[in-house]
Amino acid sequence: MKTIIEPFRIKSVEPIRFTTKEERAKILEEAGYNPFLIKADDVLIDLLTDSGTSAMSSDQWAGIMRGDESYAGARSFYRFEAAVKKITSDKFIIPTHQGRAAEKILFSILGGKGKYFAANTFFDTTRANVEFSGAEAHDLLNEVGKHPEQRAPFKGDMDVPALEAFIKKYGRENIPLIMLTVTNNSGGGQPVSMKNIKDVSAVCKKNNIPLFLDACRFAENAYFIKLREDGYKDKTVLEICQEMFSYADGSTMSAKKDALVNIGGWLSLNNDRLAMLCRNLLIVTEGFPTYGGLAGRDLEAIAQGLEEVVDEHYLEYRIRSTEYLGEKMLSNGIPIIEPPGGHAIYIDAKRFAPHIPAEQFPGQAITCEMYVEGGIRACEIGSVMFGKKDENGKLIPAMMELIRMAIPRRVYTQSHIDYVAEVLIEVYKKRNELRGYAFTYEAPMLRHFTARFKKI
Repeated sequence: MKTIIEPFRIKSVEPIRFTTKEERAKILEEAGYNPFLIKADDVLIDLLTDSGTSAMSSDQWAGIMRGDESYAGARSFYRFEAAVKKITSDKFIIPTHQGRAAEKILFSILGGKGKYFAANTFFDTTRANVEFSGAEAHDLLNEVGKHPEQRAPFKGDMDVPALEAFIKKYGRENIPLIMLTVTNNSGGGQPVSMKNIKDVSAVCKKNNIPLFLDACRFAENAYFIKLREDGYKDKTVLEICQEMFSYADGSTMSAKKDALVNIGGWLSLNNDRLAMLCRNLLIVTEGFPTYGGLAGRDLEAIAQGLEEVVDEHYLEYRIRSTEYLGEKMLSNGIPIIEPPGGHAIYIDAKRFAPHIPAEQFPGQAITCEMYVEGGIRACEIGSVMFGKKDENGKLIPAMMELIRMAIPRRVYTQSHIDYVAEVLIEVYKKRNELRGYAFTYEAPMLRHFTARFKKI
């Protein structure tokens, strides 16, 4: 059959509150033109993030009731540990309350002034945790990944020659680890090929530098490998996942993505000494090593979610539903990162609103208009999120000016997505009327979460 249906039935529903365009204009102004500061009840379709926004299955909710809330050694931890080890085969599995907690622990220990880290592309909290330690974070995205309009099967790959040059420049002794983000979130949700994972791993092993996966969307990445890379179409998604992790020395994970839960994460490692240091810091900041800031019920839900996420019927529906929205955008001339990624559609704000310069944040302008026009909340991923200032206070723009429309897992139906497309088409028709924005408040780090703006 040509029609790909949702591989589930809806058992419980949550009402959506409708607002008028006039109400939304006022709400946005009161929020300082920052969608992060809008109350969720005032949002019609929420595409701000796919993190922690999944709808859990009946088996996951059953796991909630089975959760063992013992402080130490709870059976729920051992089910969680077994589920993670089945995928990663890593020796030490350390639960955390979410991905950035794992990042905080890892980079607090390995980071510091004079240290250098590289990735295909660091996402916002990962970069912030590297830089908060005093270290430097460098993005080494392959060239085709920097061009939204160009199509390639694995635009999330790391530039391997650039990695070798990076190691030569800074010295292997000053590089505690290399990271691959799968899929590449900041780069448009684009997948990383198995060949690239192998090649990066080989460079790291040659230089005795650990390789870690930022594994938030590991299953989506594995499914892209199955679809697009020679030699993998007959392998199961689980087998592909296991091979991906086999080339790495550890991983950080926000279970709020591909474990299909609302909270949780992990840090997995194979190094005994590093695991000891991480567990010690975990006890200080998160909790005992068998719960790590999570309730037993959360550990149960993660374990069940890891079984469900490698189901190929689910992944076929997941990737195709995102692609469906991307096709609607392209057929109406709306510029996006091509081809569509796994978890989100990324609008290319530079081509959408070329009359707004980077220093006036075109992505923010489009994101605000999406909310006013149709109550859709999305996320700017451009010079608001990643821009920096030089010594004279002048903006150093981000590499790309993007708007991410992240699709929560198992939450919205096709009619919701059709509505999103209709709203974007209307905004695009009026794109020449859009105006830029300027900061009225910005925090020194991760400013996009709390910043406030004014129209120019």
